[in-house]
Amino acid sequence: MIDIGLIGIGTGNPDHVTLAAIKAMQAADLVLLPRKGEDKAELIDLRREICAAHLPDLSRVVEFDLPVRDGRAEYLDGVNDWHDAIAGTWLREIQTHLPGGGRVVLLVWGDPSLYDSTLRITERLALGGMAVTTRVVPGVTSLSVLTAAHAIPLNTLGAPVLITTGRRLRENGWPVDADAVAVMLDAGGAFSTLDPSGLHIWWGAYVGMPQESLISGPLAEVAQTILDRRAALRAQHGWIMDIYLLHRAPRQG
Repeated sequence: MIDIGLIGIGTGNPDHVTLAAIKAMQAADLVLLPRKGEDKAELIDLRREICAAHLPDLSRVVEFDLPVRDGRAEYLDGVNDWHDAIAGTWLREIQTHLPGGGRVVLLVWGDPSLYDSTLRITERLALGGMAVTTRVVPGVTSLSVLTAAHAIPLNTLGAPVLITTGRRLRENGWPVDADAVAVMLDAGGAFSTLDPSGLHIWWGAYVGMPQESLISGPLAEVAQTILDRRAALRAQHGWIMDIYLLHRAPRQG
C-alpha cells in the first residue's frame, strides 16, 4: 500500500508552509521533488529550502525530472498525455524507492485543489492497479496571496466570483453575468482581448516571492503596462507565474 500525501506549500514564500504540512513531510518515508528544467530552477530551489528547513534526514528526498508537455498537440489531448507521462514517472520513482510500500509526499505549489493536476495524476496510479490512499494538506493559494498583496476583498458585497483560465478568457470572452473574474494559468495577456470599459484589474506576478510585482488600476489605463512588465520579468527570470482579478463596475441605469 502506498500512502500519497499532496502537500500545498503556498506560492513561493517559505512562511506559507503550515504546521500540518511540516508534520506530513516529517512523517513521510519518501519526498519527491520535481525538476522542471534550468529555466525554472527557482521552483525546485524553494522546495529544497523547505525540505532543508523542516526535515532532519534529507536522505528521504528524491528529485526527478518532470516530463515536458507537448505543446503541439490539441490542448486537452496534450495535457492528458502529459499527465499519463507524469504518473508513469511517479510510479517508477515510488517502485524504486518504496518497493515495500510506505508514505510518499509531493510538495504542491499553491493548493492541490485549485487548478493543479496532482490529484488527477494520483487517480491514474490507482486506475493503473497500484494500491493507493490519498491525503491532501491544503495550502495558501495564489489567489489569496494576490488579494492580500493588494489588500482587497476577493468579491464585491454579496456577489459571486468566477475563477477561470487565461485560455478560456481569450477564447470565450468575458463570462456571461459575471462581475468579478479571477484568471489563472494565463500564457500572456488574455485580458487584452476584452473591452476594457468599466473593468478594473489587480495583477500580480510571483506573488509571495521576493520578486513579487504588482500593478492595479483601470484596465484601459494599465493593460499595456502589465504586458510590458510581464515581458521584462519573463526575460529577466526565464519563467513567470502571474494571476489577476478583474472587477466590472456596476451598470448604470
